[in-house]
Amino acid sequence: MINYNEILEKDELGRDEIRELLAMSFEDAKQLFKKANEVKEKYVDKKTYFRGLVELSNYCAKNCLYCGIRKDNHDLVRYIVSDEDVLKSVRFAWENNYASVVIQSGELQSPAFTKRISSLIAQIMEMTKGEIGITLSLGEQTLDVYKEWRELGARRYLLRIETSNRQLYAKLHPNDELHDYDRRLQALRDLREAGFQVGTGVMIGVPFQILEHLVDDIIFMRDFDIDMCGMGPYIEHRSTPLFKFSGSLLPLEERFFLTLKMIAVLRIIMKDINIAASTAMQASDKLGREKALYAGANIIMPNITPGVYRDFYKLYENKPCTDEQAEDCLNCIEARVTLAGDSVGWGEHGDSPHFKNRMNSDN
Repeated sequence: MINYNEILEKDELGRDEIRELLAMSFEDAKQLFKKANEVKEKYVDKKTYFRGLVELSNYCAKNCLYCGIRKDNHDLVRYIVSDEDVLKSVRFAWENNYASVVIQSGELQSPAFTKRISSLIAQIMEMTKGEIGITLSLGEQTLDVYKEWRELGARRYLLRIETSNRQLYAKLHPNDELHDYDRRLQALRDLREAGFQVGTGVMIGVPFQILEHLVDDIIFMRDFDIDMCGMGPYIEHRSTPLFKFSGSLLPLEERFFLTLKMIAVLRIIMKDINIAASTAMQASDKLGREKALYAGANIIMPNITPGVYRDFYKLYENKPCTDEQAEDCLNCIEARVTLAGDSVGWGEHGDSPHFKNRMNSDN
């Protein structure tokens, strides 16, 4: 009989303890979620911070085998949100006290793309008088590009490793330089050197994944000393090569439950980082984001992309809120946060306490 209380009271968790926690039953996991919620309250407060999400474009140079906006998906209508519409969306977030936005896009490395991002960052900073926090999720770029974006005012960057296991990574991506595991790792190091609050994350429940891979993922994020995490259950997309393995996957509710345990274990181990309750959580369970908040997450990213584009940024199927406008989210998200036992950090950047502590220890 495993004594979970004894494990949860340990100051440090090793590989065996992490594995035991990730393998907990639904009934036993209630202890895990309660502990994670207590750690969250102590180290990052019972506040949820909003990041208004702008899905800038679904053009992508990459061909990841799991992703609905991969380059070779010719069933997809491609789009680019105009600068004017981006700024309108950011203004909506600013005027409604979100205090932060996320600019997300398919991965492009062209000079035209990187210059446009530089221009957008500068325009956003000018329009909001430097008040709004900018998070970027724009894939692998050069160190010089990262430095330029940081100097212009962007403060956080999310670059998901998707899996820390080199062999599994190779099964999820084409075998070429553009999808190289070491290149992605180097991009994470470059982001740190450029001065960003660095975030990464993984998919849970992908084909060929075993529990030991997820244990490795937790240890990878701990050892890399990340400031933020965004992770969610793998949700298949029929226009991708990996869709043919759908029949071998864990049921979606089990992938969701495993993700909750990943969030909780990461919160207990990395007490003061920011953890997002991803959109994929809501796509998996109607109360998915609320359950993620209770399990240790403290960030929600309401979609503020103009409604006309939303149906085309489908990394996976059954994505929620694609038929809504930004204003529609305002009516429900505060109620969702309250339901999880949190309050909203209106008008607060909600920067990662871990980043601040890391900077102080480096000085």
